[in-house]
Amino acid sequence: MLGRAFCRQFVRRPNQLSRNLNAVRFQSSKRLISNGNRFSSFASITGSFTLGSIIGFFLIQEWDSHYSKTQRFPLGSTTPLDQLNPPQYGSSQDLEKCVQEIGKAIGETKVVSTAAAISHHTENGFNIGKPLPDQRPRSVIYVESTEDVSRVMKLATEYRIPVVPFSGGTCLEGSTYSTRECIIINTSKMNQILQVFPDDLDALVQAGVGWQQLNEYLTQQPGLENLMLGCDCGPGAHICGMVNTNASGIGATRYGSMGANIISVKAVLPDGTIIKTKRRPRKSSAGYNLTGLLVGSEGTLAIVTEVTVKLQVRQPFETVAVVQFPTLSDSVQAVSDLFKKGFQFNAIEMLDAKTMECVNKSNQISRTYENVPTLFFKIAGLNKTVVNEYIKELKHIVKLNHCTKVETARSNEEATELFAARKNVLYMMLDYGFNEVHEEAKMWITDFAVPISTMASTLEKVGQLLDTKPLHYMVLGHVGDGNFHCDIFYRPDQYQLVKDVVHQMNKITLDHEGTCSGEHGVGLSKRDFLQEELGKDTIDFMRRLKVSIDPLRILNPDKMIKIDPKDPVDEYLKGI
Repeated sequence: MLGRAFCRQFVRRPNQLSRNLNAVRFQSSKRLISNGNRFSSFASITGSFTLGSIIGFFLIQEWDSHYSKTQRFPLGSTTPLDQLNPPQYGSSQDLEKCVQEIGKAIGETKVVSTAAAISHHTENGFNIGKPLPDQRPRSVIYVESTEDVSRVMKLATEYRIPVVPFSGGTCLEGSTYSTRECIIINTSKMNQILQVFPDDLDALVQAGVGWQQLNEYLTQQPGLENLMLGCDCGPGAHICGMVNTNASGIGATRYGSMGANIISVKAVLPDGTIIKTKRRPRKSSAGYNLTGLLVGSEGTLAIVTEVTVKLQVRQPFETVAVVQFPTLSDSVQAVSDLFKKGFQFNAIEMLDAKTMECVNKSNQISRTYENVPTLFFKIAGLNKTVVNEYIKELKHIVKLNHCTKVETARSNEEATELFAARKNVLYMMLDYGFNEVHEEAKMWITDFAVPISTMASTLEKVGQLLDTKPLHYMVLGHVGDGNFHCDIFYRPDQYQLVKDVVHQMNKITLDHEGTCSGEHGVGLSKRDFLQEELGKDTIDFMRRLKVSIDPLRILNPDKMIKIDPKDPVDEYLKGI
């Protein structure tokens, strides 16, 4: 009994235990401390033994064994994958108990386990894979407050249950889909615009507010009609997801990605702790940039619950210009020349020749264009006179770059019509795939980004690669910030072919000083690309951050970086 009490005392007090071990002498130079505490063998201990030193040795073994079941935390600044044990999650029975406790804690009506709810959270039609049967979530928790999220995470920690954050469900790289038996925390009901500060040009919103919802709200409020969120990514996207993937969109040319449009974040850590990354001033040198740490983290470090966003002021006058070029190189050079002149556009969008062919075949626009690379400009200013001066200079520069056609809107209605070819192109592409490729055709939507100076050569190399394959594809992009999308149509039996092609496209992008994702995020499908881009040591550093904040590895496991040496994602990514 005395021995057990003694053990319990020291297991609870590992620091004191470490001090007691100083009495133990080692003659071997191979004292194994790679995980901070483990010794190589009992035979390496020599010298005079006391009862305390012997007990101490076995205590460190017991404590280390207990500790390694949760998380090894090696000495050093990085955590290589091979220094981790597989995470130990709760059983199916533990998950069931956890869900029951969650219902008691935040309300039974917030817990949904129907087949329809589970199906909604496992596929949106645009990701390249979906959870296998044993990876599907078991329950969806519709939280309504930061406190709800905190209570759920405390219980998930207690029962060791993986948790996947979800809100708008518009992800394209598997960021919000489960790889483990888990629960989903859905923040879509946290959709309140809490406060707008017009004099400071910012607003406090809950995580589940959509960017379109916020902009519509502002246009309906007297005195706020000219305010908006500058980041305008895919329809249906919510603020929390936009933070988690550092989303962009058409407006990023002028206003930047989501990371440039937020001031602070309130979030819940994996153990249920609530933090706020900073206060409301736009300028601060106080402490670590925790806001920046959470931007692009894809829900692997914390669950975003509130965001203070910057608001932009709409320019009083805006119009649209459509410019066509004989080559991609001419179009990209024109953009570079315009930037060097100091132009700021609300948008510069590019559709390649194949995409313009799709637009012309859609019968969704009243005009017919040449099937050549085409730029769509949004040009804004204080008044019509200022904008007309911009247009005059734009026409001069694009003509120097061999443009074949320039068309400008003469009214707001015509501006809307001209830009519709770009705004609605996704739906035109989907129709094209079903009608022109195959009735079961799927579309692999991917994005990359490069410096503008290398964009033309990148796209030429990508085109040369794809032209050698039996695949239909289209390229479009936010050329103003070097971000392009290559959307590839494929039949179910061509999945592996497309997967290999996208990998080769990533290599081309990296050869041109680019990145594997400009705005979609990494999720599950680009984890290998991220390591190719940043290198093993950087990924190991990211893993160190992950396991230090989330030692149980319960929050959105397997996304962006591997956290399990027995990683389950390879089976997941074999296709639908």
